[in-house]
Amino acid sequence: MMDLLITLVGFVTLVAGAELMVRGAVDLALRARISPLVIGLTVVSMGTSAPELLVSLVSAVHGNSAISIGNVVGSNIVNISFILGVSILVFPIEVDRDARRIHWPVMMGASLLFWWLFMDDLIAAWEGLLMLGLMVVYVWWMVWSSRRSTGVDAVAAPKLAWWKAAALLAFGILCLTFGADWFVAGGVAIAAAAGVSEQLIGVTIVAVGTSMPELITSMVAAFRKQPDISLGNLIGSNVFNLLGILGVTAAVHPIASDHAAFRIDLMAMALVAVLLYPLMRFGSRMGRWQGAVLVVAYAAYMVLVLKRG
Repeated sequence: MMDLLITLVGFVTLVAGAELMVRGAVDLALRARISPLVIGLTVVSMGTSAPELLVSLVSAVHGNSAISIGNVVGSNIVNISFILGVSILVFPIEVDRDARRIHWPVMMGASLLFWWLFMDDLIAAWEGLLMLGLMVVYVWWMVWSSRRSTGVDAVAAPKLAWWKAAALLAFGILCLTFGADWFVAGGVAIAAAAGVSEQLIGVTIVAVGTSMPELITSMVAAFRKQPDISLGNLIGSNVFNLLGILGVTAAVHPIASDHAAFRIDLMAMALVAVLLYPLMRFGSRMGRWQGAVLVVAYAAYMVLVLKRG
């Protein structure tokens, strides 16, 4: 009972921290005159991926590498199938051309790079630094490209004083730090007591739990008719999960785990990413039938995972 309570408190703290962090970060980004799509791909995606970062980092340091890998892979599957699917079921979104031509290929490339590096059952420190370096280059290029493009004038004005936005950002990070530790501690204890493998708990409960900020952010963006932030948030989160989160985690503490045990999950992550491209190509927007296809794909994946045990 206590382990469940710790997990729930950690989860609530994670969500609250992510919400505060995103609000502050987006407001600060608007002051820098960055376009909505790039805000979604960078600031919002990094903010909502902070739980994954802290959970993966804490898990690796504590020797639970399977949770680190399962958390990231599972979160990427959840983001593009379940969360995006539910979001466009609620409110269909327009698809920015750059999302198809630039950012989807980057997400696909990051997925394949991670798979290749993980083939030897280890993400070494130098490989983590390589991934982190690629992430920095990607973010720098997006910000540079956005600042020099036309249409930046259309970016909304910030609503908070700079010091309030900075305070929200700092307090959100603090909440995320404590929430991640509690969430991992409770999740591992529950898994051990139930005889469930760390891999399964990582790709299901932990992955879904740490992806809740993405779901909340995407739903809010959909209701506010900010589709660029919604789609950009999810694609950006997947890139940041692979290059940023696993990069930082491996650089701090090399990640060693059984590659073969994650074969189904890695295949599902790649297939969902591949599926997204043709769905974005049908017309200028993603409607409810595309959302239904993505949700069904996630349901099929969960059936396979639960049957595997």
